[in-house]
Amino acid sequence: MILTVTPNPSLDRTYEVPSLDRGEVLRATGDRVDPGGKGVNVSRAVAAAGVRTTAVLPLGGAPGTMIAELLGAQGVDVTAVSIAGQTRSNISLAEPDGTLTKINAVGPTLTAEESALLLETVRTCSGGAAWIACCGSLPRGLAPEWYADIVTRAHAAGARIALDTSGPALLAALPARPDVIKPNASELAAAVGRPLATLGDVLKAAEELRSLGAGAVLASLGADGQLLVSEEGTYYGTAAVSSVRSNVGAGDASLAGFLIAGGTGPAALAAALAHGAAAVQLPGSAMPAPCDLRPDAVHITQDLPLDLPLSEVSDER
Repeated sequence: MILTVTPNPSLDRTYEVPSLDRGEVLRATGDRVDPGGKGVNVSRAVAAAGVRTTAVLPLGGAPGTMIAELLGAQGVDVTAVSIAGQTRSNISLAEPDGTLTKINAVGPTLTAEESALLLETVRTCSGGAAWIACCGSLPRGLAPEWYADIVTRAHAAGARIALDTSGPALLAALPARPDVIKPNASELAAAVGRPLATLGDVLKAAEELRSLGAGAVLASLGADGQLLVSEEGTYYGTAAVSSVRSNVGAGDASLAGFLIAGGTGPAALAAALAHGAAAVQLPGSAMPAPCDLRPDAVHITQDLPLDLPLSEVSDER
């Protein structure tokens, strides 16, 4: 069972538009509503693969109710922590060339009591979990050390932690030694405080975060592939994509694939790449099913092209 924790979930509305023209009335050619948030997307992808998953979420108001209903319909067990505030709603505008414009709401403020209840709920739900995936930004009211607290508690209970967050929350959690972290290129650059121009720069940054406490670093580099740096070795991989429809949640699908495949080594990296590549070819934040995956399009190597320049604009896979 894979348990996910999403402290700041959302209800995501995606509209496909012919073009994005400011000040004009835009008529959508397609639209969808999905439960959102990084950990929520991980659970959705895990469930789509037929693996049991539980999503722990603070939910409030009508958007919170809809998220729980949508997740239940997708086979995700939901353990909701009721909050006084209203769960946020986000909007994405997708253009035919793959350009995505996102409007993310800030979200509610959690009280000290709600924060404590969320931590306790994670503890009570973590029994038997192979992995606990803690994902996304922290809502107002939670200190940057909140994820570090979960990592410490999870390890005490014998569970492994995958952490997908950024900024102060990521740096504060590293001393607690999460088993794997999944930054994208910009998050990794922010964590080490310098720009990353090549794959070699990414490798050095990943090694630096490992020295600060991360067990493994799964760096998603969008169209440039993914890099896995761990005690078992360093592997780089790419996956061929015919066209990009939406990159919303593609990085979350990658993390799900990685954990489903065991969370270590080249086989897990290959699964991450296959899931991410499949996700960007689906509408909105739809998560891939096994029939969407193309393992034959994935290439893994330990012969790293360290001089490979990173793309200026890359999809989140």
